[in-house]
Amino acid sequence: MQVAMKNISDPVGLFYPVSSVNESVHNVVSQLRHIGQPLFLSNYEGETKLYPNNLTASVENQQKAKTFMGMVLPCRLENLGSPEFCQDHGIRYPYLGGSMAKGISSVKMAQEFGRAGMLGFFGAAGQSLEDVEAAITSLKQSAVPFGFNLIHSPSEPELEKSLVELYLHHEIRLIEASAFLSLTLPIVRYRTHGIYRNEAGEVVTPNRVIAKISREEVAARFFAPPPEKYLQQLIESGDLTSDQAEMAVEIPVAQDVSVEADSGGHTDNRPALSLFPTILAQKEQFQQQYGYRQKLRVGLGGGISTPASALAAFSMGAAYLVTGSVNQACIESGTCDEVRKMLAETRQADITMAPSGDMFEMGVKVQVVKRGTMFSIRAQKLYELYRAYDSMEQLPVAEREKLEKTFFRAPLMTVWEQTRSYFAVRDPRQVEKAEADPKYKMALVFRWYLGQSPVWANRGETSRKIDYQIWCGPAMGAFNEWARGSFLEDGAQRKVVTVAYNILFGAAVLQRANQLKQQDSQFQFDSSLLAPLKIEQIKEFLS
Repeated sequence: MQVAMKNISDPVGLFYPVSSVNESVHNVVSQLRHIGQPLFLSNYEGETKLYPNNLTASVENQQKAKTFMGMVLPCRLENLGSPEFCQDHGIRYPYLGGSMAKGISSVKMAQEFGRAGMLGFFGAAGQSLEDVEAAITSLKQSAVPFGFNLIHSPSEPELEKSLVELYLHHEIRLIEASAFLSLTLPIVRYRTHGIYRNEAGEVVTPNRVIAKISREEVAARFFAPPPEKYLQQLIESGDLTSDQAEMAVEIPVAQDVSVEADSGGHTDNRPALSLFPTILAQKEQFQQQYGYRQKLRVGLGGGISTPASALAAFSMGAAYLVTGSVNQACIESGTCDEVRKMLAETRQADITMAPSGDMFEMGVKVQVVKRGTMFSIRAQKLYELYRAYDSMEQLPVAEREKLEKTFFRAPLMTVWEQTRSYFAVRDPRQVEKAEADPKYKMALVFRWYLGQSPVWANRGETSRKIDYQIWCGPAMGAFNEWARGSFLEDGAQRKVVTVAYNILFGAAVLQRANQLKQQDSQFQFDSSLLAPLKIEQIKEFLS
């Protein structure tokens, strides 16, 4: 690494290193990577020298006094975010593998995160209750920290209710709430279930919620105590006592809120640099207003995939990081090798927005890969037809034939019969509503395509590759650019913990490099400083 040097500023004092061993900043990469070790800057014959040793107060061990010109502080991975967050959730590092629907964030992924001292969530959205229950059994047997996803389901409220009942039955103590536009009774029931006061009179909540948000008004609902109307309904249903309802006004719905910037899947494409500080300030306002004993915290996700983006998040005050898109490209994800290969080739411009299957009628969109698939174009066409016509019978003949030949590859009435059979078991009220409302019936048929497209992708159904729906944000492209030329360019080498360690470790190294550069303006570093390392190499620097 080439470094241009000039004399640094006047000394601020003297210091005594343990030994006379020193390193020129020309050979500083290794020293910066020993992130738990302080570096002391001195000047010797016009050249900056770094002393990696601890100071000593023992006269017999003291070498000749050195001029103290500055210092690079240690930066342990555990201290990048909030140690209190890690302690509360029983993890070592402030790093979360966010939930991705249909089991893309798999049991295996959550297990690997947990074993490494991080936190992973199982992607329960779009999964059957039987599949979710099987995942619960597997993860509880693993004896590692984990959580489960609870996605807002405005079109299927009974599903959201049933999922919460399943979590309560199995004593799942942590959920990641996503895609909520407002609070619902089930999530309030989950949060307040089992609430009590300890011997010190403090309110204790066995169940925790980490809420993913991208709007201030939604964050406000999670920062606030549970709404009174829901507490009263829970009292009336016997799910909460009056005393517990009084305790609930002393807690936030979610102590931890994840700011979701420009992410894959459900997103408002909000820029992190403007959204995160706003939510952080909002957090302070609510903490001051309610004086919670459980201090509010804010993490950041959406765009986190490199050391630079991770450090930017922590520098803004993020208590923890949330990653998603980069994890889907790892071998533990619940998708297929073909999709992982597509993700490994994705650039930042290879993504777009497309109608969402779970909130289709509302016009809500998700961010997906556009390169190598026509899903986004076809999904948008379905939404335009839905807006233009009131029933399938009103569709122009040419449009209907095109849909049946290329989109559905079956007559629309055949698709309806399949859809009808599915909802007859899952939620019969959907069938009743569709039979009474032709437009809603058309929406359910169109949603069949939107619902099957991620299934085809996860299973690797090659005949349907053109229809793959792959949730992804621009972070994937940034990661691929960073990994190019390293062992992580090979998709087969991408493991969630290896990626996580490199992001966190790289952020710590970059923090130290920036400190050095601030104290010697001529210090420059190239990409080799942050190049991905094998996990064994990283652990050597951590030891």
